[in-house]
Amino acid sequence: MFKKQLTLEQKKAWTGVLFATPLMIGLLLLFIFPLIQSFRYSLSSINLVEGGFAVDSKGFVNYTSLFTTNAEFPRKLVESFINMIVNVPIIIIFSLFVAVLLNQKFKGRAIARAIFFLPVILASSAVANMDVSSIVGGGAITAGGGGGEDGSGLLQSIELKKMMIESGLSPIFVSYITGAVDRIYEIISSSGVQILIFLAGLQSISPSLYEASKIEGATGYETFWKITFPMVTPLILTNLVYSIIDSFSRNELNTLISQTAFQTIDFGLSAAMSWVYFAAVAAFLAISVGIVSRKVFYYD
Repeated sequence: MFKKQLTLEQKKAWTGVLFATPLMIGLLLLFIFPLIQSFRYSLSSINLVEGGFAVDSKGFVNYTSLFTTNAEFPRKLVESFINMIVNVPIIIIFSLFVAVLLNQKFKGRAIARAIFFLPVILASSAVANMDVSSIVGGGAITAGGGGGEDGSGLLQSIELKKMMIESGLSPIFVSYITGAVDRIYEIISSSGVQILIFLAGLQSISPSLYEASKIEGATGYETFWKITFPMVTPLILTNLVYSIIDSFSRNELNTLISQTAFQTIDFGLSAAMSWVYFAAVAAFLAISVGIVSRKVFYYD
């Protein structure tokens, strides 16, 4: 008997499985075993002894102590989520706005693109040991952190907040905007990769769609919301996932976990912190992707 030929969709699916196979093998060999070991350590007390360390099982004592006797971990966990909820929407909106501008034809476009990607290079490991503040200017970093010692950044935020409240805007919206202004350097430095992803997506949109809309008399505003925005919604989902993970990978909670392991020499408690953090991030990421993916438009 002859085997039934695969359809085009099935061939595409198996091709995807073929390309993903090396990643899955690497995941099993390089990550699964350390994950199992770290979970075992989180349920144990690890003591340094002559010639190595001893692992004594303690059950879920490390997990319960995180929320009963450790006051610092819950506070920093909540702070990391609040910072993420505030920063990620601003980063995505800013990245899309800049990508749309950089996709226009103007002189010096390549230089402008390089400037917006420069913070990513400065934040890379290649310059991790360099004094970045001396390159970009200490004043810019201070302003991004909410004002310098003279309070100039704070005064600017107060003036902006007063102006926006007098114009009749909601206090919640005003506080959100002024908070974004105070963290402008942090937002710009975290948007380089997202800008590139949006820029690649904008360049892949067929020009015929814009030509047809122009013939029909659509305005620039209508073209953006009816063509550009729907076509980049899959990339909004991609940037959402990237921004959430990037936000959680660079905060004070990671420093606390590292200090607990290598300064306090409490590897069991540090492993428990890591697993609680991992579970919280995974749950939040699943909820966020589940909500946003319903609004994603895929053009076939």
